[in-house]
Amino acid sequence: MNDPDLSSAAGVSPGKWLDENCKDGDCTETQVRMERIYEYADGALSREDIGEVEAHLQACPECAKDYDLECIIRTVVRRSCAERAPETLKVTILERISQIRVEAGHGQDEEYR
Repeated sequence: MNDPDLSSAAGVSPGKWLDENCKDGDCTETQVRMERIYEYADGALSREDIGEVEAHLQACPECAKDYDLECIIRTVVRRSCAERAPETLKVTILERISQIRVEAGHGQDEEYR
């Protein structure tokens, strides 16, 4: 987090910062709260701050919903990065590249065979 206005909220812990910006389940400082949720999800908080954020997530449905969505996104991205494209897709793409190069008058390139 590089923005000095958001960094540690002038010495206020992440949980307290969330609580100050989330009144009655209405969180107004979206960027700040998402930064805190990212830090929590990344495991980048102290034990004390983790406890405060967890307590806040229990009390604030809006932040809890955002945290759940972030967890889903991270799971899907992690899964997507582990999957490999089928070999037939690679062959099809390379054939199409060669076809486009021939149509454009460049001929076949050994690099794409």
